[in-house]
Amino acid sequence: MANISFAQNGLTPFQQLLGHNKDILEKWTSLEECIFSSNTFSAELKEEVRRTLAYNNGCEYCMAKGAPSKNIMGLRTQLAVHAADISTRKMHIYDDEFSALKEAFTDSEISELLALICFITACQRFGALLGLEPSCQI
Repeated sequence: MANISFAQNGLTPFQQLLGHNKDILEKWTSLEECIFSSNTFSAELKEEVRRTLAYNNGCEYCMAKGAPSKNIMGLRTQLAVHAADISTRKMHIYDDEFSALKEAFTDSEISELLALICFITACQRFGALLGLEPSCQI
């Protein structure tokens, strides 16, 4: 059970927690659509980043959707998952880690990847702070 009531606004339990503030919900959902509709990264890369962050951010709702994969084959996905992991553990990406990112991604892609990581982290921390659980039903 979530720590606050679900609002009437929103289609999912997460959205209904944001739905107490309709303007924030609309803008948040718009940003989410923008980020996830981008074709810059594969669906696999985005999902592996989300799974890694779910466990690091302690979001029960998101963890229920699956654990991080143990064998990630693609270099770009491996680097993205590593960036997600270190961003939540130490809040700093060192020069050698940035060098590795720059070998596989353009500056534009790095910017988008870090925006993806920060957005997912914000979503998951919001859910975790409000006690959003996999069993929460609207």
